[in-house]
Amino acid sequence: MASRQLKWRPKRGARIKVSPKDERTRGEIVFDSKKEARYWDEMQVLKRTGEVLMVLRQVPFDLPGGVKYRLDFQVFYADGNVEFVDVKGMRTEVYKIKKKQVEALYPIQIEER
Repeated sequence: MASRQLKWRPKRGARIKVSPKDERTRGEIVFDSKKEARYWDEMQVLKRTGEVLMVLRQVPFDLPGGVKYRLDFQVFYADGNVEFVDVKGMRTEVYKIKKKQVEALYPIQIEER
C-alpha cells in the first residue's frame, strides 16, 4: 500500500501541512487535524460511559476589534465541571495572543491538548 502524502493548505494566513480529508473525518464532521478528530473520538467514548454529558465544537469568543477566537471544544462533565479545550499540534504566536485575550476577558482557563 502506498503511503499517503500530506498536502499543504493555507490556514488563517499561514501554510500548514494537512492530513488527507478521510483521516480527519468523523461522520459528516471534517476536523482541522487528525489530533482533533482523535480527541473527538475520546469524548464520544466518555459520552457513552456517562462521564461527559455534551461536547460543543468551534465555540466562538468575541475579542476587541471585531476579532473572533474559535475554541475547539467545550466539554460538559456529569459532575458539573466544564472544560475549555484547544487541541494544538503547534502553538502559533497568533494563537498565544488570542488565548491570553480570551482568558483575560472571560472567566475561563483554556486547556491545551
